[in-house]
Amino acid sequence: MSPREPQEPHGRHGRHDRHEPRTTQDPGEPRTSQDPGLAALGRPVVLDLHGVTDKAAFMDRCAAALALPAWFGRNWDALAESLTDLPGRVALVVTGWQAYAEARPAEWRTAQEVFATSVAERPTRLTVLLSLGDLPATLGGSDERPSASLG
Repeated sequence: MSPREPQEPHGRHGRHDRHEPRTTQDPGEPRTSQDPGLAALGRPVVLDLHGVTDKAAFMDRCAAALALPAWFGRNWDALAESLTDLPGRVALVVTGWQAYAEARPAEWRTAQEVFATSVAERPTRLTVLLSLGDLPATLGGSDERPSASLG
C-alpha cells in the first residue's frame, strides 16, 4: 500500500475557504452601493485645497466643506474643536493639499497635527484621508479648480 499524498487545505488552488470572504469585484472597479467602501468610515466630506496657499484660505475651505457656523474662529484650536464636535461619522477626504504643503510647510504640519489629534480623540467618528490624486465625481471630485479663497 502506498502512502497517501497530503491534500491541500481548502482555500488554495481555486477552492473556496468559507473562512475567507469571496469577492467578485475587480479591485479597479468603483465600489457599488452593496460594497460600503468609504461609507463604512462615515459620511464622505471633501476638503478641496486646490489653490490654497495660506492659513486664511485653508480655514475658509474647512469652514465651507464642513459647514461650520459663521462664528467659527478660523484658528487651529477652533478647527480642532469643530472636528471633534462633528455630528455623526465623517470621512474627511483632503484633496489638492500638496501646493499648500509646499508653500506653507509649518502650517501644513500644524494642520496634520490637528487632524491627527482630532482623529485620536474621536477614532470612531472621524477619519481623515489625504488624496494623492483627483477624486472621482461620485465623491465630489471635479475637473474644475476652485478659486484661492472662498471669502
